[in-house]
Amino acid sequence: MTISPIALDSLDAAVDLLLTRTGNTLRMAAPLGLGKPHRLLNAITRRVSAQPDLHLKLYTALSLTPPTPRSDIEKRFLGPFLARHFGADFPALDYALAMRRDTLPPNIEVEEFYFQSGGLLGASHAQRHYNSLNYTHVARAVAERGVNVLVQLVAREPGGQRLSLSCNPDLTLDLLDEIESMGLPRPLIIAEVHPDLPFMGGDAALDPGFFDAVLDLPGPAPQLFALPREPVGDADYAIGLYASTLVRDGGSLQIGIGALSDALTHALVLRHTRNDTYRALIKALWPDVETSPIVCRWGGLGPFEQGLFGASEMVMDGFMHLIEAGVIKRRVVDDAALMQRVFDRSADDADLARLETEGQHLHGGFFLGSKDLYRWLRELPSRERERIGMTRISHINELYGGQETLERLQRREARFFNTCMMMNLLGAATSDALDNGQVVSGVGGQYNFVAMAHALRESRSALMLRAVRESGGKTSSNMVWNYGHTTIPRHLRDVAITEYGVADLRGRSDEDCIRAMLAISDARFGPALAQSAITAGKLAVKSGHESVAVNTPEHIARILAPFRANGDLPDYPLGCDFTAVEQRLAKALGWLKRNTATPKLKLATLGRALLASSPDDPEAMARMGLGAPAGFREKLLARLLRQGLNSA
Repeated sequence: MTISPIALDSLDAAVDLLLTRTGNTLRMAAPLGLGKPHRLLNAITRRVSAQPDLHLKLYTALSLTPPTPRSDIEKRFLGPFLARHFGADFPALDYALAMRRDTLPPNIEVEEFYFQSGGLLGASHAQRHYNSLNYTHVARAVAERGVNVLVQLVAREPGGQRLSLSCNPDLTLDLLDEIESMGLPRPLIIAEVHPDLPFMGGDAALDPGFFDAVLDLPGPAPQLFALPREPVGDADYAIGLYASTLVRDGGSLQIGIGALSDALTHALVLRHTRNDTYRALIKALWPDVETSPIVCRWGGLGPFEQGLFGASEMVMDGFMHLIEAGVIKRRVVDDAALMQRVFDRSADDADLARLETEGQHLHGGFFLGSKDLYRWLRELPSRERERIGMTRISHINELYGGQETLERLQRREARFFNTCMMMNLLGAATSDALDNGQVVSGVGGQYNFVAMAHALRESRSALMLRAVRESGGKTSSNMVWNYGHTTIPRHLRDVAITEYGVADLRGRSDEDCIRAMLAISDARFGPALAQSAITAGKLAVKSGHESVAVNTPEHIARILAPFRANGDLPDYPLGCDFTAVEQRLAKALGWLKRNTATPKLKLATLGRALLASSPDDPEAMARMGLGAPAGFREKLLARLLRQGLNSA
């Protein structure tokens, strides 16, 4: 007999039901990222805040909030953009905003295992209650807390009755299995339907009876949270191009999110669709690429004839572009015997026909990205959407969930690309926190993927990072001798990539590892880094250890300039959420930020702005509300903005 869930059409009714079932103590789980039902969560936290006898403990991660402009110039630029991009009625998460301000009421606690990057530095409650977990261990940890309610955003099947976990089957199914295995009571499960969330089949699709209650609110729904796409700079493109040479046709691919991943995606698309241009680019950047041992042994430069299979915890815009370009197209099925025959090249016509009809070319745990990604998923023909299998994180992020033989066959020649903040010369990486314990983001699945690369034959893990960073007018090296926090230990070192090249660290001695890392460090910091290694007795005094003299941003910019000028390397390779005038303004504001980062720079920039007569950009000035500046402050701001527009 099919059990129908309770149908709800108001937030108050949902909260009333929840409190009736759970009592005064709510131990609630909610998915990370897009899968959170914002309106329902806000209704719950507001009810708890108003009733001191209630207590809420929320277990979740990646509580996404739109950026908050602070300065006058930020408000002028971001205000109209945020209103357009998120919508005036976007329900920002009350608890997430309170966490940033350290104003959560005493009867609400939030425990997260992954933060929106950099958003909670210095936030006491968030930092104290952060739980450092590998992604694959989260379901077990949350189950042990005895959660009594689970809330999730879902999609309804067009023309059907099923509901889909859609963007977030990653932990929900694993969590419920863990709860059952521990003999604990099943939590109350409330789904909130969002009409714009893409319906994904397979493991993500469930009968309505899976849920205890389904909330379907009348009226228009707020926009889904969409990440604004970032510009890709010269250093990002260099890193992405280097990384693209390590991908083997017929293999598997995992990539994260951000400008480095966008650059890698663009490079892979170029490699496949415009191979002559791609080869010219990579040859200009890396003259010896065709004879490089790591490229010859592990990668390639040609188009993707067999194509790649994607197996990534996160599905983001890059995978949409890779599928559309024909890079992601190698199909797999959950049949170890068939996959073995494919691997042995003994598959018959029936096997190939089954791959064609049933095969999937992408497995993911959760998706998060732009509005274009969500629209693309919604509008894909059903057969093509079925090629994307949204599934459990235990399936994506590890080999040891009971299907190891199958997963090894599916994920052959895997390349795992992730980003980090810093690496030391011995190959350890810092990706999630600072040496004082403050958490920037989280471990997520990075450790899982690095370890999996060592466990899978013919697979590699590559950590991508910019060689330097700028903050407050100061340039610092992201390559360090030592650091007081480690995310990936040195014994799992594999491949490191900066804008200056590729360091193959797997199986290398400490001294060889140090030399390889120095070779891809910035020339301004190489000698001091080398001296630290010498002082520690890890590097011979005369070993040709300084970083390459041409390892400078100027050198990279000169190489890439012709390709930037002719459009081969656009600022926004995967699409842009800014208008043309906003793109000009973004560059100008970036220039102003860099050139006012110190008192000395600020004084010089102000002086030039007051004395110079910069050409006007009426459209940009009007967009910032400075078309007719009034008063000294606005007039000075207008002069600074004109200078930025003409200098960026």
